[in-house]
Amino acid sequence: MYELAILARGGVLLTVWALAAGWPPGRLAARLRRDGWQRICRGAWAVPGKETDWRVRETALQLLRPRRVAGHGTAARLHRIELLTAPATPAGSAAPAGSAAPARSRASLPPEDVCLRRGLRTTTAARTVADLIRTCGSREEAVVAADSALSRRVVDGVRRDPLVRYEELVAQLSVRRPGAPRARAWLPLTDPAAGSPAETVARLRMADTGLVPECQPPLRTPEGRVLHPDFLFRTVGLAVEVEGYAYHGTRRAHERDVARFNALQSCPEVRRVLRFTAREVFTRPDRMTAAVRAALADLDR
Repeated sequence: MYELAILARGGVLLTVWALAAGWPPGRLAARLRRDGWQRICRGAWAVPGKETDWRVRETALQLLRPRRVAGHGTAARLHRIELLTAPATPAGSAAPAGSAAPARSRASLPPEDVCLRRGLRTTTAARTVADLIRTCGSREEAVVAADSALSRRVVDGVRRDPLVRYEELVAQLSVRRPGAPRARAWLPLTDPAAGSPAETVARLRMADTGLVPECQPPLRTPEGRVLHPDFLFRTVGLAVEVEGYAYHGTRRAHERDVARFNALQSCPEVRRVLRFTAREVFTRPDRMTAAVRAALADLDR
């Protein structure tokens, strides 16, 4: 009989592999328990000491079901598409959802909607975003996912280019599927200039009250440095910044942010800067919009 660790693939062992290699069922179970193997799901185990995170679980499920294709939240993680979550998320204002979400057989998906991402079968970025927009519970969730895929982002510490083009999403949502009409109505609300989920929500909330600033416009300091404030009301010189939770994780990051704030105030187009935390945007958007309106009225005098 082969040692169990030799039979594992990517840190995952299927019971059927061990049985096929000659391990008796009773002896196999005792050996797995004794050596500290971790049960992922029925018929699949993780090697001792391996963290059984969402990726390991999906790997096991795809090994068990060769026609399985990850979708929705798991596909979003694989593509590094940010989703809207509770404001207490420690790594920022939002992060990809970890649900094991609707996975489908390849037979139920057009071949062009399936790809290999980070070693796992998943729906393409365009199909993933379209599915998320169609099935999400709110406008904010839908637009956050689309903005993330349409823009250049740093997600999970990885810098990536835009994943989809607007036209690809239009094509996906033109297919008759449940939720497509509502999704098509939300699609024009997207903006590839958005830099984070919190910025997307802030933009939507301001638009609800008739506030339509420029998003991420390029400004130049007297020293020639180019900055991109999150929002700018150019006619009165009001810049609005939305700060995620991760930005002040270290002393150096905090110092960089303070320097950026001072530099932004030196831009000729800027007369005042308002700053809001992601938590304020998510939990008290009315306060944010009221503060913006008050500043606009004050600057317009």
